[in-house]
Parts: sequence; C-alpha cells; structure tokens
Amino acid sequence: MKTLKLLAMVVVLFLLMATPAFAQTTTPNYTISGAGVATGIGVGLAIIGAGIGFGRIGSAALESMARQPEKAAQIQTAMIIIAALLEGATFFGLIICIILAGKATF
Repeated sequence: MKTLKLLAMVVVLFLLMATPAFAQTTTPNYTISGAGVATGIGVGLAIIGAGIGFGRIGSAALESMARQPEKAAQIQTAMIIIAALLEGATFFGLIICIILAGKATF
C-alpha cells in the first residue's frame, strides 16, 4: 500500500513538473503560481483554524455552563464576544488570501 501511495505521488509530481517544460510554446502557459498555491493553503488553514477555534470555544463554554449554571449568561456573553473576534481574524485572513489570489499568475 505504501508503494502504491508513493507511486501515485511520484506520478502527480511528474505531471505538475512537466508543465513548465512547455513554456516555449505559443499556446497559453499553465504553470502553478506560488501565489496561487499560497492562497489555497492560506484559505484552507484559515477555515480549519476557525473551525477548531469555534469548537473549542463552544465546548469550553458549555462545560463551564454545566458546572456553574448561575453564571451561564455571563459565560454566553463572553463566548459570543470571543467568537466574534475569532470570526474577524478569520475574515482578515481570508481577505488577505483573496488579495493574494488577485496577484496570482497562471
């Protein structure tokens, strides 16, 4: 199974590396841009990080509400404020990635 995975990875890398070899032709050149790859990775990491953050906020808030039900309103308010700050940071990261994607050349 490991050999099959390694072989598939080698084939994919050969296919990706073969594209720059055709750079001298008159047809459009489709190479992978560093900015395009960075945009894809950045968006993915921003969304994954936000998902993990929201999950941890929710689980910690529910656990503390279960331990101290009389403080549930204060905990919920703090949870909403923290979630809004996390969402703002995620949107900032996504906007930066979108700006970077506009500079990508393919």
